[in-house]
Amino acid sequence: MSIQSSLPSAAKPAKRVRGFRPSIMGLLTAVLLILGTTVFLYPYAAQWVSQARQSAIVSAYEKVVDKVEPDEATQIKEARKYNEYLAKEQLVDIEGRIPTVRESAITPENLGLAPYKEQLLADNTGLMARIRVPSADIDLPVYHGTSDVTLLRGAGHLQGTALPIGGEGTRTVITAHRGLADSAMFTYLDRADIGDTFSVEVFGELLVYKINDIKVVPPEETETIRPVPGKDLATLITCTPLGINTHRIVVTGERILPTPASDLDTLGVESDLPRFPWWVIVWFVVFSFSLWFVWFTRRENDDDEPNA
Repeated sequence: MSIQSSLPSAAKPAKRVRGFRPSIMGLLTAVLLILGTTVFLYPYAAQWVSQARQSAIVSAYEKVVDKVEPDEATQIKEARKYNEYLAKEQLVDIEGRIPTVRESAITPENLGLAPYKEQLLADNTGLMARIRVPSADIDLPVYHGTSDVTLLRGAGHLQGTALPIGGEGTRTVITAHRGLADSAMFTYLDRADIGDTFSVEVFGELLVYKINDIKVVPPEETETIRPVPGKDLATLITCTPLGINTHRIVVTGERILPTPASDLDTLGVESDLPRFPWWVIVWFVVFSFSLWFVWFTRRENDDDEPNA
């Protein structure tokens, strides 16, 4: 063995592993972009979730009333008697959202009728009916009354107006919020137009109305919600202008009789709302772009350990 070969070979120079780290400015920009997009899309996401929850309720409505006691026919019959009582005894205050009763009024109990909140009672939440306005993307559960708590869950039936079962000389009034950050409700009611139809599903029956009148009125206006002799009417009410709420949109429809066969086919069908959640796509596009931006603005890391 030669002496040269026995000497240790000279150490080869160490190689540095090339590394990168994100730019502080790039990272901050990406975080702000994601946060800003999230804040911007929150109302759309919240409305979508709320609409999905309400659609689950209305889609199950027919199954709920099929099991109700007393049965559907009995409750409809009692509701007609209640409407006869209302025609004689009560007026309505649209602004106060409660009925005003004549001093000489006889209570429902005096006539052997169940009180208002027990009429058309589908379950213990106060669920009464289902309202659909296809042209305005509305498909909501209708509850008894118009309290603040009720109107955060869905649409409310205005107590003191006819129960929503139809009938000559009656007008039922259904109201809901508009412009809530976390729920659509009646936000798009202004899209409805003369000639459009909407429907009320109530205890196995379907009532279809054709819109024949749309008005914007001050809150104290009550003439627009009074019954009209010989007419079978339903009125939908919400606030306007959006976010200001100084007036009311009043959309009235007259019932179509007989009920069109094409509409009868929709009785009990599942809601087609909410629509596709496009906001999810937007968020993921922005998120993906933000990740790319962080990578694109990265800096070479000069502090990496050498690889021996």
